[in-house]
Amino acid sequence: MAETVVTAGIDVSKEWLDCAVWPGKAELRVERNAVGFDQLAAWLVEHRVSRVGLEASGGYETAVMDALQARSFAVIRFNAKRIRMFAKAKGRLAKNDRADARVIAQATLVLDDSTPPERRRDLDPLVEHLAYRRQLRDWLGDCANQLEHLRDASLRRQILVRQAGLNKALAALDAKLAKLVAAHKDWHALEQRLRKVPGVGPVLAQTLIALLPELGQVSRRAIASLVGVAPFDDDSGKRVLPHFPCCRMAVPGQVAHMRGT
Repeated sequence: MAETVVTAGIDVSKEWLDCAVWPGKAELRVERNAVGFDQLAAWLVEHRVSRVGLEASGGYETAVMDALQARSFAVIRFNAKRIRMFAKAKGRLAKNDRADARVIAQATLVLDDSTPPERRRDLDPLVEHLAYRRQLRDWLGDCANQLEHLRDASLRRQILVRQAGLNKALAALDAKLAKLVAAHKDWHALEQRLRKVPGVGPVLAQTLIALLPELGQVSRRAIASLVGVAPFDDDSGKRVLPHFPCCRMAVPGQVAHMRGT
């Protein structure tokens, strides 16, 4: 008789970890700190958990993953959108930390993550630097907006000084990103291939490498589906929508013409 596979899901927040196992009804809440990690590990062993899943949670999940992997647990980090789609498919409408943990536990049992844990760990610094780059761009946008409206000379000088400092930080960060990619043989080769595509610059190439680790590992059809640009049918009864994601809002009179092109 086959042994039952037990998985666990963890909903990660800044202060707490809400955990659930599947199958079963066991639940646990611990603090997101070293003591909580020890309690969680002991609880997982007690329930004979073979695999643990959690959502990407703004970086709060990284310490949890490191702690569990250091204790030899197999850990999968899922994209939050993928978990929401799974919950919708299961008909689960409740949205709270414990319900989320149980959904993640179920997803961990049936969904696969083709990216090895060590590859995801390697990507973490690149992801962090790109996230900070987006923040720098937002701050620069704030400076531009303020300069557009401020008339006080002293205030404008302060904003200009801040803008110059942010531009300097952005240039240094871009150099660091380029160095990170160049130091990794696989990333560098993939970046060179991506840069051959018209319109793809260094930042877009680095973003694709960091946030789409499946790129180059699975088929183009799987990548299109994962990103959300695959032309899936969306027909029901007399309703016929074009098989182009960008044309979902086409009016009915346009559909027949588009189908014929």
